[in-house]
Amino acid sequence: MKNLVFLGCLLLLVSAYAISKTHASKSKNKPETTMAKSFYEFKMKNLDGKEVDFSSFKGKKIIVVNVASKCGYTPQYEALQKLYSENRDKLIILGFPANNFGGQEPGSNDDIKSFCSENYGVTFPMFEKVSVKGFDKHPIYRWLSDAELNGWNNEEPSWNFCKYILDEKGELIKFFPSKVDPLDQEIIDIINA
Repeated sequence: MKNLVFLGCLLLLVSAYAISKTHASKSKNKPETTMAKSFYEFKMKNLDGKEVDFSSFKGKKIIVVNVASKCGYTPQYEALQKLYSENRDKLIILGFPANNFGGQEPGSNDDIKSFCSENYGVTFPMFEKVSVKGFDKHPIYRWLSDAELNGWNNEEPSWNFCKYILDEKGELIKFFPSKVDPLDQEIIDIINA
């Protein structure tokens, strides 16, 4: 009986090792071209399915925020829209719906678009739903949360409505956690600097 238990444990360990090696070799074989070196190299589809070239945001400050429709922070949409409306000449806000935290963004892209429009009058660019953490993290969030790519920051979203701010040259300059309101004075000061 002890031998069977030992063999079972050994088989589990060998299987786990084989799976981890397979997963590691797959990730090593990913082409380097999939990872942008600059924020402006990204191109993504918006909620309407149209490709948006991020180089079109050059010359403006950028706030990248992971959003969700069923979160305690969802009312931040209102503040984000106000910030965008009042600073449209020098600021772009990019919303990235994600279902990574508590399943709080379960809807389709059409559902998300309707929710944002009907409840908060959102007019800033919203993109297709992505993953912002974990093994399937979207390349834009890999870039935002990897210091080797963005220059200094390793912090990934810890919940919905985390905010990354980039300057007019597309360089990441600040990270704010969910609890920081979009109309916080520090954010206003960065936009006006």
